[in-house]
Amino acid sequence: MIQANNIHKYYGDLQVLKGVDIHIEKGEIVSIVGASGAGKTTLLHILGTLDKASSKEDFDLVINNTSINSLKDKALAKFRNEHLGFIFQFHQLLPEFTAIENVCLPAFIKGTKKAEAEKRAKELLAFLGLSNRYNHKPNELSGGEQQRVAVARALINKPDLIFADEPSGNLDSESAENLHNLFFKLRDEFGQTFVIVTHNEDLANMADRKLTMVDGLIVNQ
Repeated sequence: MIQANNIHKYYGDLQVLKGVDIHIEKGEIVSIVGASGAGKTTLLHILGTLDKASSKEDFDLVINNTSINSLKDKALAKFRNEHLGFIFQFHQLLPEFTAIENVCLPAFIKGTKKAEAEKRAKELLAFLGLSNRYNHKPNELSGGEQQRVAVARALINKPDLIFADEPSGNLDSESAENLHNLFFKLRDEFGQTFVIVTHNEDLANMADRKLTMVDGLIVNQ
Protein backbone atom coordinates (compact mmCIF):
# COMPACT_ATOMS: atom_id res chain seq x y z
CA MET A 1 0.00 0.00 0.00
CA ILE A 2 2.83 2.44 0.89
CA GLN A 3 6.47 2.09 -0.05
CA ALA A 4 8.63 5.10 0.80
CA ASN A 5 12.40 5.26 0.65
CA ASN A 6 14.93 7.90 1.69
CA ILE A 7 12.53 10.69 2.64
CA HIS A 8 14.29 13.85 3.75
CA LYS A 9 12.79 17.16 4.80
CA TYR A 10 14.57 20.42 5.45
CA TYR A 11 13.21 23.72 6.71
CA GLY A 12 16.06 26.04 5.89
CA ASP A 13 19.10 24.57 7.62
CA LEU A 14 16.96 22.46 9.96
CA GLN A 15 16.73 18.82 8.87
CA VAL A 16 13.48 17.32 10.20
CA LEU A 17 13.49 13.97 8.34
CA LYS A 18 16.80 12.23 7.77
CA GLY A 19 16.20 9.53 5.19
CA VAL A 20 13.07 7.74 6.37
CA ASP A 21 12.14 4.34 4.89
CA ILE A 22 8.68 2.94 5.55
CA HIS A 23 6.58 0.09 4.16
CA ILE A 24 2.92 -0.41 5.04
CA GLU A 25 0.78 -3.30 3.85
CA LYS A 26 -2.82 -3.05 2.65
CA GLY A 27 -5.28 -3.37 5.54
CA GLU A 28 -2.71 -2.60 8.23
CA ILE A 29 -3.29 -0.18 11.08
CA VAL A 30 0.07 1.39 11.85
CA SER A 31 0.72 3.88 14.63
CA ILE A 32 3.64 6.32 14.66
CA VAL A 33 4.83 7.57 18.04
CA GLY A 34 7.67 9.67 19.34
CA ALA A 35 8.50 12.84 21.21
CA SER A 36 7.32 16.22 19.97
CA GLY A 37 9.66 17.40 17.23
CA ALA A 38 10.66 13.88 16.16
CA GLY A 39 9.14 14.43 12.69
CA LYS A 40 5.92 12.41 12.97
CA THR A 41 3.49 14.95 11.54
CA THR A 42 5.94 16.03 8.85
CA LEU A 43 6.27 12.41 7.74
CA LEU A 44 2.49 11.93 7.79
CA HIS A 45 1.97 15.02 5.62
CA ILE A 46 4.52 13.82 3.08
CA LEU A 47 3.07 10.29 2.96
CA GLY A 48 -0.38 11.87 2.57
CA THR A 49 0.86 14.10 -0.30
CA LEU A 50 -0.05 17.26 1.66
CA ASP A 51 3.64 18.24 1.65
CA LYS A 52 6.64 17.29 -0.46
CA ALA A 53 9.93 15.79 0.56
CA SER A 54 13.02 17.92 0.02
CA SER A 55 14.72 17.20 -3.28
CA LYS A 56 18.32 17.39 -2.14
CA GLU A 57 18.39 13.59 -2.11
CA ASP A 58 16.65 11.05 -4.35
CA PHE A 59 13.56 9.49 -2.80
CA ASP A 60 10.64 7.30 -3.81
CA LEU A 61 7.02 7.33 -2.67
CA VAL A 62 4.62 4.75 -4.08
CA ILE A 63 1.03 4.53 -2.84
CA ASN A 64 -1.27 1.79 -4.06
CA ASN A 65 1.07 1.10 -7.00
CA THR A 66 1.09 4.78 -8.05
CA SER A 67 4.40 6.65 -8.14
CA ILE A 68 3.61 9.92 -6.40
CA ASN A 69 6.77 11.58 -7.71
CA SER A 70 5.53 11.20 -11.29
CA LEU A 71 2.23 13.07 -10.73
CA LYS A 72 1.77 16.71 -11.70
CA ASP A 73 -0.17 18.97 -9.34
CA LYS A 74 -3.61 18.44 -10.91
CA ALA A 75 -3.20 14.67 -11.12
CA LEU A 76 -1.86 14.60 -7.55
CA ALA A 77 -4.89 16.51 -6.26
CA LYS A 78 -7.20 14.07 -8.06
CA PHE A 79 -5.32 11.08 -6.63
CA ARG A 80 -5.49 12.55 -3.12
CA ASN A 81 -9.23 13.22 -3.39
CA GLU A 82 -10.07 9.77 -4.70
CA HIS A 83 -7.69 7.52 -2.77
CA LEU A 84 -6.74 9.21 0.51
CA GLY A 85 -8.72 10.30 3.56
CA PHE A 86 -7.60 12.56 6.39
CA ILE A 87 -8.60 12.92 10.05
CA PHE A 88 -6.99 15.64 12.14
CA GLN A 89 -6.91 16.48 15.85
CA PHE A 90 -9.14 19.46 15.23
CA HIS A 91 -11.96 18.23 13.05
CA GLN A 92 -11.70 21.12 10.52
CA LEU A 93 -15.43 21.11 9.83
CA LEU A 94 -16.83 24.18 8.12
CA PRO A 95 -19.00 25.94 10.74
CA GLU A 96 -21.60 27.27 8.32
CA PHE A 97 -22.37 23.82 6.89
CA THR A 98 -24.43 20.99 8.39
CA ALA A 99 -22.98 17.58 9.18
CA ILE A 100 -24.20 16.08 5.92
CA GLU A 101 -22.94 19.06 3.90
CA ASN A 102 -19.49 18.78 5.50
CA VAL A 103 -19.35 15.07 4.75
CA CYS A 104 -20.37 15.58 1.12
CA LEU A 105 -17.68 18.14 0.26
CA PRO A 106 -14.96 15.71 -0.95
CA ALA A 107 -17.58 13.88 -3.04
CA PHE A 108 -18.67 17.15 -4.67
CA ILE A 109 -15.02 17.95 -5.44
CA LYS A 110 -14.75 14.52 -7.08
CA GLY A 111 -17.79 15.32 -9.22
CA THR A 112 -20.26 12.95 -7.57
CA LYS A 113 -23.89 13.87 -8.16
CA LYS A 114 -25.62 15.50 -5.18
CA ALA A 115 -28.21 12.74 -4.66
CA GLU A 116 -25.55 10.01 -4.74
CA ALA A 117 -23.24 11.93 -2.42
CA GLU A 118 -25.99 12.63 0.10
CA LYS A 119 -27.09 8.99 0.06
CA ARG A 120 -23.54 7.85 0.81
CA ALA A 121 -23.13 10.53 3.50
CA LYS A 122 -26.32 9.45 5.26
CA GLU A 123 -25.19 5.83 5.19
CA LEU A 124 -21.85 6.75 6.77
CA LEU A 125 -23.35 9.03 9.39
CA ALA A 126 -25.85 6.32 10.31
CA PHE A 127 -23.04 3.76 10.53
CA LEU A 128 -21.25 6.15 12.90
CA GLY A 129 -24.32 6.61 15.09
CA LEU A 130 -25.22 10.07 13.82
CA SER A 131 -28.47 9.43 11.96
CA ASN A 132 -30.20 12.05 14.12
CA ARG A 133 -27.52 14.69 13.43
CA TYR A 134 -27.68 15.08 9.63
CA ASN A 135 -28.78 18.70 9.72
CA HIS A 136 -26.89 19.87 12.78
CA LYS A 137 -24.04 22.34 12.40
CA PRO A 138 -20.70 21.73 14.17
CA ASN A 139 -21.49 24.06 17.09
CA GLU A 140 -24.56 21.91 17.80
CA LEU A 141 -22.47 18.72 18.12
CA SER A 142 -20.31 17.36 20.91
CA GLY A 143 -16.56 16.97 20.38
CA GLY A 144 -16.93 13.24 19.78
CA GLU A 145 -19.77 13.82 17.32
CA GLN A 146 -17.76 16.42 15.42
CA GLN A 147 -14.86 14.00 15.09
CA ARG A 148 -17.17 11.25 13.83
CA VAL A 149 -18.49 13.65 11.19
CA ALA A 150 -14.85 14.23 10.20
CA VAL A 151 -14.39 10.46 9.97
CA ALA A 152 -17.43 10.21 7.68
CA ARG A 153 -15.98 12.99 5.52
CA ALA A 154 -12.70 11.06 5.29
CA LEU A 155 -14.61 7.96 4.14
CA ILE A 156 -17.03 9.53 1.65
CA ASN A 157 -14.95 8.75 -1.46
CA LYS A 158 -14.14 5.21 -0.29
CA PRO A 159 -10.39 5.89 0.06
CA ASP A 160 -7.85 3.09 0.16
CA LEU A 161 -5.80 4.77 2.85
CA ILE A 162 -6.62 7.01 5.82
CA PHE A 163 -4.11 9.26 7.57
CA ALA A 164 -4.94 10.40 11.09
CA ASP A 165 -2.92 13.03 12.98
CA GLU A 166 -3.62 12.96 16.74
CA PRO A 167 -7.26 12.05 15.96
CA SER A 168 -8.27 11.69 19.62
CA GLY A 169 -6.05 14.43 21.03
CA ASN A 170 -8.96 16.83 21.51
CA LEU A 171 -11.43 14.29 22.95
CA ASP A 172 -12.34 13.14 26.44
CA SER A 173 -11.25 9.63 27.41
CA GLU A 174 -14.58 7.95 26.61
CA SER A 175 -14.90 9.60 23.19
CA ALA A 176 -11.25 8.78 22.47
CA GLU A 177 -11.76 5.10 23.28
CA ASN A 178 -14.87 5.00 21.08
CA LEU A 179 -12.93 6.57 18.21
CA HIS A 180 -10.05 4.13 18.60
CA ASN A 181 -12.41 1.15 18.47
CA LEU A 182 -14.10 2.70 15.45
CA PHE A 183 -10.87 2.62 13.41
CA PHE A 184 -10.65 -1.15 13.80
CA LYS A 185 -14.34 -1.57 13.01
CA LEU A 186 -13.85 0.49 9.84
CA ARG A 187 -10.83 -1.58 8.82
CA ASP A 188 -12.84 -4.77 9.28
CA GLU A 189 -15.92 -3.35 7.53
CA PHE A 190 -14.32 -1.48 4.62
CA GLY A 191 -10.77 -2.86 4.41
CA GLN A 192 -9.00 0.49 4.71
CA THR A 193 -5.37 0.99 5.68
CA PHE A 194 -4.71 3.44 8.55
CA VAL A 195 -1.58 5.41 9.41
CA ILE A 196 -2.03 7.14 12.76
CA VAL A 197 0.27 9.64 14.45
CA THR A 198 -0.56 9.70 18.15
CA HIS A 199 0.68 10.44 21.63
CA ASN A 200 -2.06 8.18 23.02
CA GLU A 201 -0.30 5.01 24.15
CA ASP A 202 -3.54 3.01 24.30
CA LEU A 203 -4.26 3.73 20.64
CA ALA A 204 -0.63 3.21 19.63
CA ASN A 205 -0.52 -0.20 21.30
CA MET A 206 -3.80 -1.31 19.67
CA ALA A 207 -2.26 -0.97 16.21
CA ASP A 208 -0.96 -3.89 14.18
CA ARG A 209 2.46 -2.21 14.29
CA LYS A 210 3.84 0.66 16.35
CA LEU A 211 6.65 2.64 14.75
CA THR A 212 8.78 4.93 16.90
CA MET A 213 10.42 8.06 15.53
CA VAL A 214 13.50 9.57 17.11
CA ASP A 215 15.25 12.66 15.72
CA GLY A 216 13.88 12.36 12.18
CA LEU A 217 14.22 8.59 11.76
CA ILE A 218 12.09 5.51 12.40
CA VAL A 219 14.06 3.40 14.86
CA ASN A 220 11.93 0.24 14.55
CA GLN A 221 9.89 -1.35 11.75
